[in-house]
Amino acid sequence: MRIKALTVRILRQIVRDKRTLGMLIFAPILVLTMLHLVFNGDNYVPKVGLVEIPDAIEKSTDLGDAEITNYDNGTDAEKDLIAQEIDGYLTFSDGKPVIYLEGSDPTKNGETLRWMQSTFVNIQKSPLEELEVNYLHGSSEMGQFDYFGPVLLGFFVFFFVFIIAGVSFIRERTTGTLERLLSTPMRKWEIVSGYVIGFGIVTMIQSTIIAAYTIYVLDMMMEGSFFYLLLIILSLSFTALTLGILISSFANNELQMIQFIPVIVVPQVFFSGLFNLETISNWLSWIGPITPLYYAAEALRDVMVRGFGWNEIYLEIFVLLGFSILFMILNIIALRKYRKI
Repeated sequence: MRIKALTVRILRQIVRDKRTLGMLIFAPILVLTMLHLVFNGDNYVPKVGLVEIPDAIEKSTDLGDAEITNYDNGTDAEKDLIAQEIDGYLTFSDGKPVIYLEGSDPTKNGETLRWMQSTFVNIQKSPLEELEVNYLHGSSEMGQFDYFGPVLLGFFVFFFVFIIAGVSFIRERTTGTLERLLSTPMRKWEIVSGYVIGFGIVTMIQSTIIAAYTIYVLDMMMEGSFFYLLLIILSLSFTALTLGILISSFANNELQMIQFIPVIVVPQVFFSGLFNLETISNWLSWIGPITPLYYAAEALRDVMVRGFGWNEIYLEIFVLLGFSILFMILNIIALRKYRKI
């Protein structure tokens, strides 16, 4: 009887907690649906440029299974390669085919090389080893970890800052600290700013240690400036910090805060660049540009893999700072609307 009574109490507790009940059903469905859409997407179609290809070769070549762009000179093709409009381009030097690859994505490199190999096997019976391959970024030795590493670095920083900030802010509420602060002459924006700065100092130290460990201990590829890497990580951390505090406004305890992870954090993983967004359905790909991790991952790859500087990453940093400001404003509103004090 005692076991039955305890079982009934647990069931009633879960049924009464609508948020927990909804998360138990909705969160797995959401994650599984995204996995289905991502892994059942279309195959990647390489974007290939052809520079002054002889007419006889072009007419006898099957140009299917690739997006082809024809160029009159190598300069225009190189500009598009730098702008990532194409994955690589093919030209002839002294009658021999020469390949130029953008190089920062091993998956795209492999697809582009396979397409070019099959093309020249059909025409000249030339094996891939005989083709001259040049890389704009990276090299043939670049591994998957070098490409996915920047995204994983951004994700783990975002994830842990989000959780720590949210749980810590809930603790401030449940222990009565926030209530006492709101009863003082302090304005709500001052309270939010104080929490952000306080947590932000800890976040800056954490981000610096993680970034340094990743580069200097794990030996992840680092072509750009460590300063710009740190700037991106800090911008992402402040975004995660302000978002974590905001989401904690809608949670009554630490368990409910954790329940938001499948809804807030997990979807960002799918649209951050860890998976090729070009193979995902168009009606779903719009989610990426409204998530902070999407911009952070792109900026991290630009610095770590492509060696870019401020002129190429400033837009992503401003977007991340814009997210932080937006979440701070929403935090101030949430203090008025959801705190019954």
